[in-house]
Amino acid sequence: MTPEVLKDKVPPHNDDAEKASLGAVLLDQDAIDTVLNFLRADDFYRTAHKKIFQAITDLSNQSQPVDLITLAEKLRDKGELESCGGAAYISTLSDFVPTSANVEYYAKIVKDASVRRRLIITASQMIADAHDETREGNEIIEESEKKIFEITTDNNTSDYKNAGEVVSRTIEAIEKLYHTKDAYTGVPAGFTDLDQMTSGFQKSEFIIIGARPSIGKTALALTMAQNICINQKISAGFFSLEMSDMALMQRLVASEARINSSALRSGMFKMSDFSKLTEAASRIYESPLFIDDTPNMKLLQIRSTARRLKMHEDVKIIFIDYIGLIEPENKGRTPRHEQIGEISRSLKALARELEIPVVCLSQVGRQAEGEPPKLSDLRESGSLEQDADVVMFLHRDRMGADDDNDAGRKTELILAKQRNGPVGRVDLVFVPQYTRFESLSKEYN
Repeated sequence: MTPEVLKDKVPPHNDDAEKASLGAVLLDQDAIDTVLNFLRADDFYRTAHKKIFQAITDLSNQSQPVDLITLAEKLRDKGELESCGGAAYISTLSDFVPTSANVEYYAKIVKDASVRRRLIITASQMIADAHDETREGNEIIEESEKKIFEITTDNNTSDYKNAGEVVSRTIEAIEKLYHTKDAYTGVPAGFTDLDQMTSGFQKSEFIIIGARPSIGKTALALTMAQNICINQKISAGFFSLEMSDMALMQRLVASEARINSSALRSGMFKMSDFSKLTEAASRIYESPLFIDDTPNMKLLQIRSTARRLKMHEDVKIIFIDYIGLIEPENKGRTPRHEQIGEISRSLKALARELEIPVVCLSQVGRQAEGEPPKLSDLRESGSLEQDADVVMFLHRDRMGADDDNDAGRKTELILAKQRNGPVGRVDLVFVPQYTRFESLSKEYN
């Protein structure tokens, strides 16, 4: 037991648990995989134990047996045997524990102490940063949250499941669907043909909506959010990196009230429109839609805000407009395609972590101008095509100078990729005076 006066000076560790974990591995080859699922060399406090475990890991990766002889030889080859106490000390490890039966318990004790040490180091760095007046507070908060999240992520361990366990839960879910008779298992976007193909946006999916500029990416995402939050009363978060919250809300009000958006912006609407505005504003006011329009938002900020939205508002879906405006953490130090790849992987991981769909808008390359976009047209990174569970594109011909701005314009929504469902095309109508999309109906044919 560590004396009370030393508790604040000696980092958390459990020497006996470290020895027991190493000794169990030397006693039983099957214990190696159990320990490797929980621990890495840096999780051990004593330097000798770090070196011994790294040698064990190296032997395991090389598919070589791990015992007293092979371990001692491996450490000798690395020139570390004597610094680890020699062969005599290694032999005492297997004598320290009588059986490997409790190896998982020992490993968890070692891991817990490792996490506590990392938390102390991180907290100390946070205190030092907080006293540094040359740095901005928001920057310190972002870095601190990232470090804490890294500790949380590293502390997650993988585990396999018996097929019987998985099939039981699957059958239960299927039975629930049968009894509820719900056509959609995810969050419906509000467009019948699309929802029938996707069964709604599913939990943990990373969804990309791509289009050339001025085709209507934001209008489509906002119409979906409108359908989800106002019509279905489902909570959603909307990150607007391109438009202010006021500009976004003007669009939403015009769409919901069905008042010409240009007239609304200029104030040239009719007195009779005020009642429609009031009713629309009331519906929007009561809707569970949460908007963040922070400019130059960094990836870490989005992740942090998304977690808060999930925790405090229980959002069921998140929209991000758009991926090209997200500031990476390593801006300027890596090529742009690598930055977008990092952002893409992080958003995919965020969807899985929060177990909600994350819908992200993306521009399409210039080569797709005038042609139906395809997966390879996604700008700046092939990671988007690879990471996304669903990719859809908007496509229509550009408006000519003589085209009627107020006429509904037929637009193709191309479902180019769906990891767990069919692909195909859905016909929508873009209504420019309301800056919204609607399902194709007879009046637009």
